[in-house]
Amino acid sequence: MSPGEMIRNHREEASLSQRALARRAGLTQAAVSRIESGLAAPNWETVRALLLAMGYEPELTARRLTGRWDPVHLAASRRRSPSQRLELAISANRLAGRLRKAGAEARGGP
Repeated sequence: MSPGEMIRNHREEASLSQRALARRAGLTQAAVSRIESGLAAPNWETVRALLLAMGYEPELTARRLTGRWDPVHLAASRRRSPSQRLELAISANRLAGRLRKAGAEARGGP
């Protein structure tokens, strides 16, 4: 859920107009409208002011990604050409082979 969607949901639950919320938070109605519609990305202070104006204490948390790939890595991979991705995969495979060999030698194996 985006900050704008969260603010709109809480505002509607509180039966507040955009204008009334803006007045409570020290903003303009146009600013609240832009935030709720996703045309403006509010900073933490603005989100906090809006939520406090509706009686909510904002809480910032973090959680570990559940997928195997993080979005930044996946986007970077998609920007590479197929030949660049193949070259990177071959390089990673060679590194894995060298690590396996080094591990076996460290354990006294072949």
